[in-house]
Amino acid sequence: MSSQEIPEEKNLPSEQETEHGSVAVADEKNPFADPGLPPHEHRVQDIDEKAARRSERAVAFMFLLSMLATVGFIASFVAFPVDQSVYIWPIGHISALNFSLGMTLGIALFCIGAGAVHWARTLMSDVEVADERHPIAAEPEVKAKVMADFKAGAEESQFGRRKLIRNTMFGALAMVPLSGIVLLRDLGPLPEDKLRHTLWGKGKLLVNMNTNEPLRPADVSVGSLTFAKPEGLEEHDHDFQVQIAKAALMIVRIQPDNIKDKRELDWSHDGIVAYSKICTHVGCPISLYEQQTHHVLCPCHQSTFDLSDGARVIFGPAGHALPQLRIGVNDEGYLEALGDFEEPVGPAFWERG
Repeated sequence: MSSQEIPEEKNLPSEQETEHGSVAVADEKNPFADPGLPPHEHRVQDIDEKAARRSERAVAFMFLLSMLATVGFIASFVAFPVDQSVYIWPIGHISALNFSLGMTLGIALFCIGAGAVHWARTLMSDVEVADERHPIAAEPEVKAKVMADFKAGAEESQFGRRKLIRNTMFGALAMVPLSGIVLLRDLGPLPEDKLRHTLWGKGKLLVNMNTNEPLRPADVSVGSLTFAKPEGLEEHDHDFQVQIAKAALMIVRIQPDNIKDKRELDWSHDGIVAYSKICTHVGCPISLYEQQTHHVLCPCHQSTFDLSDGARVIFGPAGHALPQLRIGVNDEGYLEALGDFEEPVGPAFWERG
């Protein structure tokens, strides 16, 4: 509709303003009429204190439920093992720890949000207020008005009056961050001695990784490379990958006259030496052996170790030699460990250095 088609109102001014400053009727300058705000309708909580109390208790209940869910989050983190699974229909088998952490943290956050929304919709002021736009750089008068509006909003929210809501909200908001603090535990292993011990121990047989049979000295020929695991460790064990990552062993046979390191010779049996298969750089499995030089090579970053000289590093980024396992032969003629590694296997960790 053009401005010429708009009927003229001779008895009304061209710019009639409502109580919030908007144009009430259309004219050439303002072609869109302001319909104004509908009459304000009071809620039941505005006129009935009992209803307001019920809403207050409902909000407080949601904040309390959030606090309980946060406590449940922390308890779940401690109670459920990492490898435990549960059946949840219709999802299927899932991690009990992940499910409990997700549910409790979700409930804690949802209840805070739901409580805040219910608080705003039932107890805070719902009177619509229109305000004129103003420049970004506020004038002193505007700043004073903002502070006055803030104080008025605080009074209308009944934040100071509804102490039950205020206190439970503070409790819920204070406890939710505890979930993040607990999660810091998963940034790494606790400072225990787990990295210093493996499944190897006195009397543990050396079992061939390929045949799953105990090894005899005759099974290891000069120039060969054999991989072994501790007796009793099976691939179907739930912690197999964790244990083999520390206990994986490589066995070579070198002529005793070619072994340069005295301790290596003392810890060997008839030239058979056993070293950790885990590279001391970043933990890759070593699998390349050069029988003429007795060097083993890590395929990840080419760290090279001399197995005839205490498995010292002769090339690459590895920081220290491979740990050696002291071995012997039992009464039945099988190769056995005479103890555990004397130092942690794999890459350097926080106690080294």
